[in-house]
Amino acid sequence: MSWIGGKKALRDEILQRFPVEYGRYIEVFGGGGWVLFRKSPGRDFEVYNDFNPNLVNLYRCVRDSPEELIAELEFTLNSRLDFKHIRREMNQPLELPDVRRAAYFYQLIRQSYANGLDSFSSQPRCMWNNFPIIRAACRRLQRVVVENKDFEQLIRQYDRPDAFFYCDPPYYATEDYYEDVGFIAADHQRLAEALCGMQGKFLLSYNDCPEIRELYQREGIATESISRLSNIAQRYENGAMYAELLIANYDTAELGKRCYQTTMDFVIDN
Repeated sequence: MSWIGGKKALRDEILQRFPVEYGRYIEVFGGGGWVLFRKSPGRDFEVYNDFNPNLVNLYRCVRDSPEELIAELEFTLNSRLDFKHIRREMNQPLELPDVRRAAYFYQLIRQSYANGLDSFSSQPRCMWNNFPIIRAACRRLQRVVVENKDFEQLIRQYDRPDAFFYCDPPYYATEDYYEDVGFIAADHQRLAEALCGMQGKFLLSYNDCPEIRELYQREGIATESISRLSNIAQRYENGAMYAELLIANYDTAELGKRCYQTTMDFVIDN
């Protein structure tokens, strides 16, 4: 599912930098779940978390009530008037049933411009094409704990020596792009203190800027520059790149070294 700041373009690079061994995987700022859905399931205890209550409700309904969600979406209209009506409904103080709220939110994601939730994209889309994806996501999420917590509270709850946290927070100076997350400038400092004081391991993705580099310039913290194609800039400049940082408190090359050593052992033995 497309989402603001989603890691579709970097997910394989991120997975290549995972630790060799860990017992629990916690995705702190889950968003569209690109990394979670890309990684292999079954080897660890998995947690998806996001502070956006509508997003978390959607994931819980996908996991627990996929057919009811699909039934709500079956006859949705791809129209500007319907889009505006749903926006109004979502902003009303009256409580919506969880599945209907999830269906409304999913429709806003799929039909909004750049998945921003606020403006209609005017693109021809068939909602039925998403139903196999919803069912597949349901199967993948069956053993995933879905949380809706502040990141600091979540880290305290799940931190153990065998825990591995992947964090993809709102990027520095882009906090206002995200609805219902409550992430402000001071939270970057709060996140750094929570991560750098943990028992487990963390891998953190960020925009490459002086403020973040300075914040994580600490003993035992490794910072790696990486770039990806910029989806937005591609519309105006073909091949435009976006600079990012990968920050960790462990050797992010250990998985690659292990794979290389295993390959060399196989070659020697044969």
